[in-house]
Amino acid sequence: MSSDEGQARVGISRRRMLRGLLLAVAATPALSACGSSGLQPLYANGPNSVPEQLSRVDIAPIPGRVGQRVRNELIFQNTGGHEIPPPSYRLEIALRDTLHTTLVQSDGTSRGQIYLLEANFKLVDVKNPKRVLFEGTSYGRGAFERFDSIYSNVRAREDAENRVARSVADDIKTRIAVYLSRAA
Repeated sequence: MSSDEGQARVGISRRRMLRGLLLAVAATPALSACGSSGLQPLYANGPNSVPEQLSRVDIAPIPGRVGQRVRNELIFQNTGGHEIPPPSYRLEIALRDTLHTTLVQSDGTSRGQIYLLEANFKLVDVKNPKRVLFEGTSYGRGAFERFDSIYSNVRAREDAENRVARSVADDIKTRIAVYLSRAA
């Protein structure tokens, strides 16, 4: 490579670098306008913020062990373990779970199963319980392996149920947070 070719390559890379720098400088006013347009992080702190509104969501009891796990996850995620303020909203959840067998061997034994959970939820106004503010459905699934030991099978299923309960609670919390951020 001749010195002219090397200098040409350096010139091209410098031009690319300068072009990128100019684009970044030109975009700065547009990016700073985001703060003045009302855009802010979903979980920013402050009065009437989404975390403060989430802490005011009362989660109705949900029957069953998995229902209790979903409810506990939501309560802890919404309040962080702190004292619960007077509710403004009530979250009602109905669960439906199914178990699918997979990996069936030629002798008919199953080596795996999938735990499926469907959660229909609705957020209602505490002052007007007939007024549904937001509703939706969340789905979760967790696979687990089957063993010869009965205890191992019970434990594997409970672990899958716990994982799915946490996943469904995360999804419900996020969807309600987005709704509350738009409603505020």
